[in-house]
Amino acid sequence: METLYQRLNGKEGITRIVDDFVAAHLANPAIKARFENVKDIDHAKRMGVEFMCAGAGGPQAYTGKDMLEAHKGMNISEQEYLAVMDDIVAGMTHEGVDDATKGEVIAILYSLKGDIIRV
Repeated sequence: METLYQRLNGKEGITRIVDDFVAAHLANPAIKARFENVKDIDHAKRMGVEFMCAGAGGPQAYTGKDMLEAHKGMNISEQEYLAVMDDIVAGMTHEGVDDATKGEVIAILYSLKGDIIRV
């Protein structure tokens, strides 16, 4: 059985997914302002790739802040969190990720919800 990392097509596939969902975030009226104000979007993308690679069981190490520290003081709402999740799912769909794999990624991301919303 392939690992989650392999089913996401490794670092290359994850990089495409991150590129897709960051572009969607920048166009999504619910969250666009937050992402337009990111000083170094390329760094944010790199951290997203590292985070997803490491979380999916890939060999890459995640060198960023933990989710609680990264989102502390941002007062992210439930609606914003769901908008981000929708964009991530759309990115996976665009890259041809199957439903079972998307479900695994969604479950992982939902497990982090408490470290992101209203912290």
